[in-house]
Amino acid sequence: MLKKDQTILVIVDVQGKLAQLMSDKQHLFESLQKVIQGFKVLDLPMIWLEQVPDKLGATIPEVANLLPELKPIAKTSFGCLGSNEFRCALEKTGRKQVVLVGIEAHICVYQSASQLLQEGYEVTVIGEAVSSRTSANYQVGIERMAQMGAAISSVEMLLFELLQKAEGPQFRELATLVK
Repeated sequence: MLKKDQTILVIVDVQGKLAQLMSDKQHLFESLQKVIQGFKVLDLPMIWLEQVPDKLGATIPEVANLLPELKPIAKTSFGCLGSNEFRCALEKTGRKQVVLVGIEAHICVYQSASQLLQEGYEVTVIGEAVSSRTSANYQVGIERMAQMGAAISSVEMLLFELLQKAEGPQFRELATLVK
């Protein structure tokens, strides 16, 4: 089970024209917004990544506008741990349960999950908040991550797993968010 004091969200490369080419992009964008808003309700940390932003463009406004307090970390490696800045930011949090969202499931999300698992992190991938240009590549990416030991979850399952109790203002906010 995910624990609030051990969990961090990592948003992977939801950028520019590439994001517009994702399979079922509207559902992807809505799911990303719900996850980010949910993490804000729960007051949990997030790290935001961009893959060569000078070439792929900035993060889509649907995501970037929800993160005014954060600055994206630019990277050139497909996997997140190839970035020393990311590695330092993650280690600084002391958290060992990483929730991954973003694109593409079979490249950057997959390689990030693989690296994190190899380094002893627990990885949860939010299936509806991850995508690829084709559904076939998405499916292969999700299956490979699951085979490696990543948990596959959904937005609603994730948020209520972190909350654990149907009480209080956070529950009311999350219940409204997922409806």
